[in-house]
This record gives sequence, structure tokens and C-alpha cells, in this order.
Amino acid sequence: MKVRKAVITAAARGQHALPLQTLVDRDGVQKSALKIILEEALSTGVETVCLVVTPGDQKSYATAAGDLAGRLHFVEQPSPLGYGHALYCARAYVGADPFLHLVSDHLYVSRGKVRCARQLVQMAEAQSCSVSAVQPTRENVLTYYGTVGGRRVPGQNHLYEVENVVEKPTPTEAEQSLIVPGLRAGHYLCFFGMHVLTPGVMELLGELVTSAREGKPVQLSPALAQLAGKERYLALEVQGLRYNIGVRYGLLSAQLALALDGDDREEILSQMVELLATRERSGNSIHEGHKGGHE
Repeated sequence: MKVRKAVITAAARGQHALPLQTLVDRDGVQKSALKIILEEALSTGVETVCLVVTPGDQKSYATAAGDLAGRLHFVEQPSPLGYGHALYCARAYVGADPFLHLVSDHLYVSRGKVRCARQLVQMAEAQSCSVSAVQPTRENVLTYYGTVGGRRVPGQNHLYEVENVVEKPTPTEAEQSLIVPGLRAGHYLCFFGMHVLTPGVMELLGELVTSAREGKPVQLSPALAQLAGKERYLALEVQGLRYNIGVRYGLLSAQLALALDGDDREEILSQMVELLATRERSGNSIHEGHKGGHE
């Protein structure tokens, strides 16, 4: 199994402008969040990338991609009918091939030299099946993520056989059906924002799209839950961290993570220490002024 295609969904209502934001990467180079995500995908050996966008966004995305625009294939999601529907819009591009899938509002920092997406693709190609990246996550934030239940693959500390998938479960739901033996208490395996999927997932999404009530969003997690019952489906605990740039202070957190992982780490740390020291001095001055006023 060779993964040569990637699909990035970027049509979510209210979030489709996020990949156009400018950040500074590990090398100190200014570039769009989209370009950073594309570099993550292309580092795996993927040859082309399909971007699923809202109508009218193609030009701005092509501009944000810069010199990588020639590797892009665009598909529009004509109506905001959900994440699963957005992915299904790329079915003609995918055809009969396995593909890497990333979301456009997450950035990644690996803990080693191998990028997160490359770790995932290497495992999928070695196992010849669908593999989703996951990360142990505290139960108090489960409502932000799709979550998987299953069991550890014998002899593989970070690889799991997926048995169940639930979209944004409550802690009670997770405790009932998503506990994975061996994880710390109160932690569950939540999606990392990237998957390698076989084309069979498009067939399952098609069935969900056809049966959905008019206007009801179609999600990816129900299709993945069905996939686990039809073919071998694994989850890999990727050695890295995800940063959701769509949440409050998400862009700030992602920027700090990229900066602290790069060549300018010492400079950034020095600036942060100076900033904190300045605020501390400022706070003390205000406090002393209040004391003097009372006296």
C-alpha cells in the first residue's frame, strides 16, 4: 500500500479563513498556516493534495499555498453539510486509492525528527490498512474530539486495534464504551486530526450522505465506526503534539510551539522571560503605588 494522495478539508463554516493566517515556522520563515499544513502532508511522499473549500475560496487558498499551489487540486463543498460530507466531496479525486487526510485547523509538532504525518503514513503502509492518529487526552476535553475505543496490539506500545468510534462523547459515554486497557485513568484515545484511510471509507460516507435527513450534517466518526466493523482499522499514538488553531488562543499556542521547536528557541525564551519580568515589575509598581496612597 502506497499513499500518494492527500485530502485536506477546509470548508468548515466560520473556520475556513484560519489556514490563511500567517505564522513563523521552525526555521523563522513567515508563511501561511495552510502552507505549513501542506508541507506536513507532502513530507510523507504524497504527490498531490486535494483541498475541499467553500465556493469562492479557491483563489485565496492558491495564493496562501505559494510555490506549492501547483500540487493542489480543488473541490468545492457547495453547502455546509458537515465534516464527513466535506470529505466525501473528494471521492472522485480519491478514486480507488488510499489517502492521507488532515484537517486545516490543526498544526503539528513532532517529538523527534520524523514528522507526525510521516509516522502515520509509515505505519499505514507497513500494516496495509486504515490508521488514525490519536493522542491520550483528559476526559474533561472529550467533547472537542472524536474518540476511539479498542485494545493495544500485542508487542506494539503505541498501536491499537480500533473497535469503536464516538464523536465528541461525554465522560460518561466514554467510560461505558471507550476505555482502552493500559491508558492512565481518566484518559482516552482522541483523534489527532490526521488519518490514512482506504477508499472504502468513501463508500460508507456515501451511504450516510444518502440516508441523512435534509440539512442534517454528516460526520466522519460514524463512518469510521462502521469501518472498524468491516476491515482492519488501527490507531497510532503519534509521537508529537497537535495544536487546534480554531480554539481561543489556538493560533498563539501553535505559534509558540513552532517557535520553541525551531532555531530561534533561545531568543524566544529570552523574550518570554523579559516579558514576564516586565509585567512583574509593572505589577509591583502598581501595588506599591496603591500602598502609598493608603498611607
